[in-house]
Amino acid sequence: MAHKLALVLGAGGAAGNAWLIGIIAGLAEAGLDMTEAADLVIGTSSGATAAAHVRSGMPPAELLASILSAPVQPVGQNRPPPPGLPMATVFERMRAISAAATSAAELQRAMGAFGLESDAALGPAASEQRRAMVAARLPRHEWPQKPMIVAVINAHTGELAALDRDSGVDLVDAVTAGTALPGLVPTHDINGTRYINGGVRSAENADLAAGYANVVVLSPFGGWSQTPLPADQFEGLRKFPDADLASQAEALCKQGSRVEVVIPDADSRAAMGTNQMDLATRIPAARAGFAQGKQEATRLTFL
Repeated sequence: MAHKLALVLGAGGAAGNAWLIGIIAGLAEAGLDMTEAADLVIGTSSGATAAAHVRSGMPPAELLASILSAPVQPVGQNRPPPPGLPMATVFERMRAISAAATSAAELQRAMGAFGLESDAALGPAASEQRRAMVAARLPRHEWPQKPMIVAVINAHTGELAALDRDSGVDLVDAVTAGTALPGLVPTHDINGTRYINGGVRSAENADLAAGYANVVVLSPFGGWSQTPLPADQFEGLRKFPDADLASQAEALCKQGSRVEVVIPDADSRAAMGTNQMDLATRIPAARAGFAQGKQEATRLTFL
C-alpha cells in the first residue's frame, strides 16, 4: 500500500476529546509522536476537534497542557445548558429514531430530519454563535498541509461526506458541521447544504482509512460495548452492519491493513464518567488518557 499510517479519532463528547489528547500525549511521551507519524488523521464528532488540534503543529505536550491548565470545575457541574432541547430529551428522541430505523441510510436520514426540525426552535442566530464558539476553540483556522478528514452527514439526504482541504470548505465550517449534534445544536450550512455530526453514521468512520497499511483507531466510546453500561450512560445510536467499529476494522484487515484499536481502560472509563458532555470530566479524562497512552505505546512499536 502506498500510504503508511492513518490515525482515526472517534466521537466521545468533552470527556472523549480530552481522553484522545491524553492518549496522543502519552504515546508521544513514550516515543511515538502521532502528530508527526500519521499520514492521515480522520476525525468524527469531538474527534474532529481533536484532529484539528493534532494537525495544528502544536507538540502533544502542549496540547495536553492546554487541557490541564483550564479552570477546574467541580465534578458534576455541567456546561451552561445548550440552546437546544434538554439532553435527556434529545437522547430519548435518538433512541426512538434508532429503534424505528430499518437500515443505516434510514437512520441517517431520520437524524438529519431531526436536526432540520430542531433548527426552527434554536433560532437563526444559533448557527452563527456556534460557529464562533468552534472557531475560538481551534488553534488555527486553516487546513493543515498534511491530510486530514472531517466526517459529516448531509442533513437532507443522510449521506456521508468526507471534508478535507480540497473540498472547498473552510476548516472552521467543517468542524462546526462535524460536531453538530441534532437537537442540541443547529445543523450547519455549507454552500446551501446543511450538515450534521458524522457520528450519526459511525462513532469512528474508520472505513475512511481504506488504503492505508496501518490504521490506529482511538475510540472513546469503543469500550462501553464490552462492559455493562453504568447508570445514565447513553448507549449511542444503533449500529447497522458495516457502520460499527468491529465491522469496519474487519473490512480494513481484509483489504490488507493492520488495524489497532485503543479503547478506554478501566481508569479512563471511570475518569470519563457517565456524562461525557460534562466539562468537569476533561482534566481527569486527559490525565487518565495520558497514563494509558504511555502503556499503549508498547503494542504500537511496529509503527
